[in-house]
Formats: sequence, structure tokens, C-alpha cells
Amino acid sequence: MKARALIRPPTHADQGEFLAAARRSRSLHRPWTSAPRVPAEFCAYIERMTQPANKAFLVCRRDTGAIVGIINISNIVLGLFRSGYLGYYAFTGHERQGFMREGLQLVVRHAFRSLKLHRLEANIQPGNIASLALIRSCGFSREGYSPRYLKIGGRWRDHERWAILAR
Repeated sequence: MKARALIRPPTHADQGEFLAAARRSRSLHRPWTSAPRVPAEFCAYIERMTQPANKAFLVCRRDTGAIVGIINISNIVLGLFRSGYLGYYAFTGHERQGFMREGLQLVVRHAFRSLKLHRLEANIQPGNIASLALIRSCGFSREGYSPRYLKIGGRWRDHERWAILAR
């Protein structure tokens, strides 16, 4: 099957398309995450994700170039650990079409081959069925459960811990 998605780093030039997609996707993202909504938040996101411990990827349609979602690797630790944490979300109109699965597979491959990471971890709220299905479909294994793990939407939320290791 021909690849329908590609990944690339976000730039300041993506601000308009990104913010419009994020505004349209607020109900899709709630209560799981909150995307940048205004230019200052987008600029802060770009700044944060260009730090050495973070890598950001836009998942885009190969045919049109449209941004369909994002995948971030954050808190990258090298040395003996060689690990990072994943965060991701799709934008409305592109969910449940396989673009994020292709994008996540590309990011995992990049993390293990180019960044030379050994482990990627994703922490997902138990009720986020779509996210759990995505992570399972990409070969991640459930490692545990973390009560009150992250503060999202003003509340401490439980998360399932999923990981994949380099082969």
C-alpha cells in the first residue's frame, strides 16, 4: 500500500493552518489534551519543541500537504537510558483514517534509527479509546497504570503507561 502520510518538523509558517485546525478540533481533543489556540501559544510550542530534549513532527497528507495531526517526543534522555515520551493528536476531519497510524510508525522508526533511542513511552487516559487503539496498532505494550499522573484540564488524571522498545 502506498504511503499516504509524511512527517516533518513544524515551522512558524505553519501557524495559520495549525491554529485553524486546532480551533476546529477543540471538541475532539477535550478532555484528552489542549492544542495551542493562539499565536503566542503556537510560538511557545515551536520554541519548546526545538529544545534538544524535544522533537516535534507534523503528520501531513502526502497528496495535499494538509496537516492532519502532531506527534511530539519530549523529555528525551540519552546516555544509558535513551528514552522519550510521546504525545500526539489528530485534527478534526482526519481522525480514524489511518494517517496518524502511518505518522506514528514513521516517528517510531525515526526515533529508533535516527535518534538512536531505545524506548518510547506513551501515557494515555483510560477512556481515550481512539488513542489506545492507535498505540496498540503500532506495537506498543501496556506496562502499567499511573493514578493521577498528569494534570490536564485542571484535573489530575489517571493514565495507562504504554511503551515500545527498539528491536
